[in-house]
Amino acid sequence: MADTRLIHGRYRLLEVIGRGGMGEVWRATDEALGRRVAVKCLKPLGPQHDPDFVRVLRERFRREARVAASLQHRGVTVVHDFGESDDTLFLVMELLEGRDLSRLLADNQHHPLPLPEIVDIAEQVADALAYTHRQGIVHRDLKPANIVRLADGGVKICDFGIARPGADISAGSRLTSGGIALGTPHYMSPEQISGGRIDHRSDLYSLGCVLYEIATGAPPFDQEDALAVLVGHRDTPPQPLRARRAELPPLFEQIVLDLLAKTPDARPADAGDLRRRITGARPVVLPAPHPAGPPPGVPAPEPAGLHTLPYDSTPAAPAVARPGPSAPAGIPYPAPVPPPLPAWTRSMSGGRRALGAVALHPAPPADPTAGLTGRWTRAVGAPTPTPGGGTPAASRRTTPPPGLLSDLAGRHSAGLGLGRLGRWGEAAEIHRAVATERERLLGPDHPDTLASRYEVGFTLSRTGHTTDALREFTHVADGRARALGPDHPDTLTARQETAYVLGRLGRHAEAQHVYTGVLAARERVLGPDHPDTLRCRHNLAFTLGRLGRLEESYRMAYDVAAARTRLLGPDHPDTLVTRYEVAHTLGLMGRWTDALRHYREVAFSRARVLGPDHPDTLAAHYEAGISLGRLGQGQEALGLFGDLVAARTRAGGPDDPETLRARHGLGVNLGRLGRWEEALAEARDVAAVRERVLGADHPDTLVSCREVAVCLGWLGRWAEALSGYERVARARERLLGPDHPDTLAGHQDEAQCLERLGRREEAVALYQRVAAVRSRSATPG
Repeated sequence: MADTRLIHGRYRLLEVIGRGGMGEVWRATDEALGRRVAVKCLKPLGPQHDPDFVRVLRERFRREARVAASLQHRGVTVVHDFGESDDTLFLVMELLEGRDLSRLLADNQHHPLPLPEIVDIAEQVADALAYTHRQGIVHRDLKPANIVRLADGGVKICDFGIARPGADISAGSRLTSGGIALGTPHYMSPEQISGGRIDHRSDLYSLGCVLYEIATGAPPFDQEDALAVLVGHRDTPPQPLRARRAELPPLFEQIVLDLLAKTPDARPADAGDLRRRITGARPVVLPAPHPAGPPPGVPAPEPAGLHTLPYDSTPAAPAVARPGPSAPAGIPYPAPVPPPLPAWTRSMSGGRRALGAVALHPAPPADPTAGLTGRWTRAVGAPTPTPGGGTPAASRRTTPPPGLLSDLAGRHSAGLGLGRLGRWGEAAEIHRAVATERERLLGPDHPDTLASRYEVGFTLSRTGHTTDALREFTHVADGRARALGPDHPDTLTARQETAYVLGRLGRHAEAQHVYTGVLAARERVLGPDHPDTLRCRHNLAFTLGRLGRLEESYRMAYDVAAARTRLLGPDHPDTLVTRYEVAHTLGLMGRWTDALRHYREVAFSRARVLGPDHPDTLAAHYEAGISLGRLGQGQEALGLFGDLVAARTRAGGPDDPETLRARHGLGVNLGRLGRWEEALAEARDVAAVRERVLGADHPDTLVSCREVAVCLGWLGRWAEALSGYERVARARERLLGPDHPDTLAGHQDEAQCLERLGRREEAVALYQRVAAVRSRSATPG
């Protein structure tokens, strides 16, 4: 491999950045796309190695590729490609700019990490594990070397080489010829050691070992003899963490000890429960991640695969993904550029709410000490008198030098500029540093300190650290309420951000409660037609839809659209984003004729304002095509999807997920018109491309595989159709679990196909099995 600089005709290997006994990881360039990647190569193994060993090793490598490619989460390393070149298996992954926890500890001379950083890492890993476990995947080798801390503070899990679907894990499923348990001794669960059944709680035990090590400097069982380590895991209670590090909070110690329980039932129920406990134990301290090289550029986007609709909140934040009435559509709604602001639009420190499309920040005052007198004197420098006439030591702040304040204002503006360029990691570092310095100089509740903390929250939200963003926005809202009052517009701006991130975390009932309170204050202070009031009403309408309150959602969105049309005009981006939401809700309500009319009007306006090939225009056309299909207007839908395929190909290329989504819609409507041979050819081609680009078990790939089976059924080729339906059902059961609605729908397809083949008894048994699971799921408690 050292002599082969270019593999697969595409990946240019530059330097080795990691090496193990059987493989190497290279820093490389993907010359087809012009991006930096990491390429993991399995070394060719000669005849001196046992054939069974070689087979197992290669299968492990292939499994890592399949498993990792099926996972789409900010806390899991992204896999781009997999293949074989000159008898060498290779795996192409995103290049992570950071250090794994093992390296962090080594660089820190194995001293424990700061508590805020430990809690931040724990929360992010728990969030990633909650996702992977929901997909039915158990990692089985979680350890510090497989957890990477990024330069921007993010955390990623990597190396799924021995991961297995949860339903497929048992003592007999290990990839060894000699019955040896796979894993790393210092981090293996007792059930792994004993050869028992392994499920997601085994990963929780391993995470407990990792947290124990980064909190104390050593793993819970640190003997040199591997057998002694394994016996310790199986039989010996770990030493309490506070015996090694007394300043650790008892609550955090208890969380880790619960993770290290010998029996799975005594551990937290799942990673989601663990994440909630960690969040409750988080100290109110800004995390300060270790520097790990230069901050990266724009982070990877949120994974596609959901019907993504505009959530009218912070304009630079990603759109909220929501399940829609049609095929998955992952179409984010970017920030529009507004017309000039009306004279009464106010500028808010740390706010991004004026007409919802631009960030308005006041320029630094000519006198850097302006604003440090009057009501803020006490927060800045004037000591609080004590009954005896003395001055508390905590209040003895000197007036900050004007030059230093001016420098901080300039750095704050530089952070905003980096954010506008999409360089969120760099922006985050600047805002954290400025916030810390402003708090030291000006106090925690000074407007400038809170403005910086607001920007910290904004960068965290933009880079996917939603829980951390919630903590920051809550802090800012509380501080502004104390300093400015609960109904001050800046306080309401921060509260509205807390509602927005609550929605992104799926906590919609809490988001609805916050939005309702903010809306009442907005209407009282600003009036019902102020842009900030309308934005809050739009977001509340969206949240009501997520809660299933469709009639309320529709009425509120309709009223907001009417108000925005009256105040801003029918073609304003804010008006159109609400019209799009109205159409979506109408579709959920089954009112497809009305939904189609709204989608067409939005598409027409966007084409006129943004251009016919703008992504937002194409998103509206796609939804119009879905609506046409639902209304039985297949011929018109076919023409629309044909045009959409051409436009998406021009914009993103033939393999782009949005191009493939449009082609899927084209194939579906060929079938609706009875052109089943053409539909089958299109479905097979899209399925093959999706499998190559996204992976065999990606949800979009499985949707295409099901469409192939549908076409085969309509052509009377029921035996072939059954094979396709079985593949989809098995994959969904493996990835989503046996009780997931999509899994049950797959088994329903199987049963119908069995019935067509005359295998009635098998069909009835499968129908009964599906009915029993659905009945069990519908039973309260």
